[in-house]
Amino acid sequence: MSELRGWMYRLLGREQLPEGFTGTLEGEERVLASATVSGGGVVVATSRGLWLPEGRRIGWHLVSKATWNSGALTVIEAVEQEAVGDAVILADQRPLPVRLSDPGRVPEVVHKRVTSSIRSRRRVELPGGGAWFVDRAVAGRDGVQVQVRPDPGTEPGALRQAVERAADREEVD
Repeated sequence: MSELRGWMYRLLGREQLPEGFTGTLEGEERVLASATVSGGGVVVATSRGLWLPEGRRIGWHLVSKATWNSGALTVIEAVEQEAVGDAVILADQRPLPVRLSDPGRVPEVVHKRVTSSIRSRRRVELPGGGAWFVDRAVAGRDGVQVQVRPDPGTEPGALRQAVERAADREEVD
C-alpha cells in the first residue's frame, strides 16, 4: 500500500511526509520538500510553512530571512509583537541554524516560498531610526498583511502613527 501511495504522490508532483515527522498538517496543506537533519529529525517545507525538527511550523509570512550556507539552513523567525488594525509590528528572533544531511529541494523551496510571499516592501525613516513596511501574503488567507519591522531605537509614537496610516492603507512616507 505504501508503494502505491508513494507512486501516487510522485505522479501528482507532491512529496510524502518523511518518516519521523511529528507535526500534524492542516487539511489543504501539501508537502513540497523535506530533508533529514544531521543528528536526527526532519524539516518539511509545505504550502503553509516550514516545519522544524521539534514538530512546530513557522508560517512563510513569519520567516524574515532564510539562508543556505555550508550545509546549514539558517532561519530568522519573526513574532508578532502588536497588532494595529490589520497591520502587525514584528520582532525578529535569533537566527536558528538547522544542519541538513541531505537538503534535497528544501533550500530552493524555502527561498521560493519566502520571496513569493512578499508583495511589496518599503523603507520609512522615522525619528530614532526607521522601519521596513512589508506587504505579505499569508497562506490560507485572502489579501495581504502589512508587517512592520522597526529598527532598535525607533521612536514608539512616530512608529505607531506610521503603522496606523499603513493599516488604513494610506501612503506612508
